[in-house]
Amino acid sequence: MTENRPTPEAVFKRMQQVQISENCSTESAVDADAVGRYGAFVGSVIESHSSLPRAMDHARGLIKNTVQTGGSVASGTVILADTMSRSKGRFTRHWHAPVGGVWGCMIHANTLLPQSRRFISLATGLACCEAVREVGVEQAVLRWVNDVLVGGKKLAGFLVESYTEPVHGEEFTLVGFGINVNNCSFPADLSCSPVSLKQILAKDLDLSEFTALFLARLAWNFGLLYYEEARELKGEDFSGSGGKQHLLLERWLGCSDTVGKRVLYGFDVMTAPQYRAEVLGLDDDGGLILRLDDGHEKTEYSGEIRYL
Repeated sequence: MTENRPTPEAVFKRMQQVQISENCSTESAVDADAVGRYGAFVGSVIESHSSLPRAMDHARGLIKNTVQTGGSVASGTVILADTMSRSKGRFTRHWHAPVGGVWGCMIHANTLLPQSRRFISLATGLACCEAVREVGVEQAVLRWVNDVLVGGKKLAGFLVESYTEPVHGEEFTLVGFGINVNNCSFPADLSCSPVSLKQILAKDLDLSEFTALFLARLAWNFGLLYYEEARELKGEDFSGSGGKQHLLLERWLGCSDTVGKRVLYGFDVMTAPQYRAEVLGLDDDGGLILRLDDGHEKTEYSGEIRYL
């Protein structure tokens, strides 16, 4: 086990600070205490490792082995590693994960309704962008779906995958994250232009404190998903017809520079780009509304973009 990792108590304390901030905000449209209760499961269990091949593979093994021995894995369990040797993003793209970054995943028991699950990817990237801004990098922005960029360079990336355990068929969502914090050396063959917080701020950050801050923001945003779901089940309309917008989507748009950009789109945009378009906005499900060069408009719910 490593020493430079947060405890569940540290994450909870950070989450309380977020709640206080939201309660004091004149712009907040939520019951912050309720959101905090909904999201408190995130980071309730934290596993820290000096090294792992891949955190999401470890999570699958943990779920499978625990269930087969008659136990259950706590939703919100976070797996962290100082380094990972086989970390990857979409389409098995290699993610460099040396000492100094925040590498790992969270296990989420899939109890959200389908209309709420669609926002998980957005919630994860937003949590990181909010944490990065809180430590002084106000220029951090989100690129759809959940890449965090600073000055056009990639600071963090996330991968959301589903897993169904083989005994009872319970569904889980695995939320993988990779955030460049104090690591400053990157392989020359990376497909993106990476950057770290240390390079931007010209100083080392306390890795344990930043990890706790990120997990607290992740807890807040997952809490928002459950909070908004509860409001919807009470009859409040978030389909757009009533003029209301999901609060998570509203916050995401406030941190993103994607709308209005000229982009290259593709399901795998790096190896199989499909078309160029202008981003007109996001629909109420978080889908990307695009206007192609021939004037045709369409909405994409998966895939990825690169700015032109």
